[in-house]
Amino acid sequence: MNAKAATALSGRKSFPRGLSGDIDGSVAEMVAAAAGDVALIIDRDGIIRDLAVGNDDLLRDGAESWLDRRWLDTVTIDSKIKVEELLRDAQKGSTRWREVNQITSRRDSAMVRYVVIDARRDGQMIAVGRDERATTALQQRLVEAQQAIERDYSRLRDAEGRYRLLFKLSGEAVLVVDAGSRRIIEANPQAERILGRTQADLVGETFSRVFDADSQDEAASLIAVARSTGRAHPSQTRLFGRHRPLLASASLFRQDRASLCLIRLTRADQELSSDEANGPDLREVVERIPDAFLVTDSAMNILTANAAFLDMVRIGTAEQAQGQSLARLLGRAGLERNLLLDSLREHGSVRNFRTVLRNDYGDAEDVEVSGAAVPDGDDTVYGFTIRTIERRVNDRPQAVPELRQSVERLTELVGRSTLKDLVRETTDLVERLCIEAALELTKNNRASAAEVLGLSRQSLYSKLHRFGIGNLGPNEN
Repeated sequence: MNAKAATALSGRKSFPRGLSGDIDGSVAEMVAAAAGDVALIIDRDGIIRDLAVGNDDLLRDGAESWLDRRWLDTVTIDSKIKVEELLRDAQKGSTRWREVNQITSRRDSAMVRYVVIDARRDGQMIAVGRDERATTALQQRLVEAQQAIERDYSRLRDAEGRYRLLFKLSGEAVLVVDAGSRRIIEANPQAERILGRTQADLVGETFSRVFDADSQDEAASLIAVARSTGRAHPSQTRLFGRHRPLLASASLFRQDRASLCLIRLTRADQELSSDEANGPDLREVVERIPDAFLVTDSAMNILTANAAFLDMVRIGTAEQAQGQSLARLLGRAGLERNLLLDSLREHGSVRNFRTVLRNDYGDAEDVEVSGAAVPDGDDTVYGFTIRTIERRVNDRPQAVPELRQSVERLTELVGRSTLKDLVRETTDLVERLCIEAALELTKNNRASAAEVLGLSRQSLYSKLHRFGIGNLGPNEN
């Protein structure tokens, strides 16, 4: 490339002092390559006569094989029209950037963004290109992340809608109270009926003021006990202007870095007015929610279950489920069930415990389990909610069955093989799965995968050969 070509790269304007003619040709080539990842010298027939590459990825993809070939023959079919338009526009003196898919040595394509400039010498043109694959990969990951966020937001909104419905349709009077300010934040319709006030009147009211003067200290103590212990057992109170006694209980929970109390109000004599008796039954609401709900005794035998659970385990009726062991349907190889029960017995509750749920037909699906231990006289019962785990962007389902099958196979080999052999086989399996995960995460970019894994490229190529991953060529080692 001569000095005139270098002048053309700088734009329509020339150097005013005319010194560009003194620039060495090799320097002009370096300037062209620095302007992008690759620079092509193309003659009047569209043949690539020379090129300068400043991108290692393009060199590995066989950019030098484009020499002495028509530029049109080095791009994919959908990019041929773009190349023709770039060359035609350059001859007319206009320039613009266009994205072109260059064919690589692996017979796939690499997206390169080109601008073509007339070199003003024997019909020669200069095409300066920038490798857009990294940008495209980032854009793709951004789109995938946005889709994952949308799905998570949709699930969160659906869950909020379900539990908002449960809150409003509950047959119990429920208040949400700020534990710090002790003011009412929210009240369900049943609480409005019992208190004889609308939610607009209740929100912002001090909790103790809805009770009779003799019960206000008891109400204040209820919040204090819940703040210190997490739960306050039912105590008898009377509402302001009402003579019928109520049982009030409180449970503490946190939301948005604030401590809140869930207050339940029930009639001490369990008598309901005709309006309340006609209200929706809490059991009916639980029966209709889409998440599985069930209660077991301390031996994990099912006492009751809703329709969603019956659908998940393919059991026809609730009567058929009663008495069956949940331990037979939940968890892998007994270990997870023991962890779940130990957490329930030690902490009283467990949240978002990941495991599998099986049915009598041998099918299994990944689920999340939340549960709580509830005292029932001298015994303890367990309540569970179970929901299926939906796929996310970064899920790698192809590795899970293989890992599960390998663990089961290794378990069967205990006693027939030495521990050393079992550990070596397990290490090879985990190592191969980690390499496959790294290649998927980096879109099969081996240099990036080696960096993610903390390996040198030589070590990664050696392991790829060892496990037969990546379709390596004979010269890659």
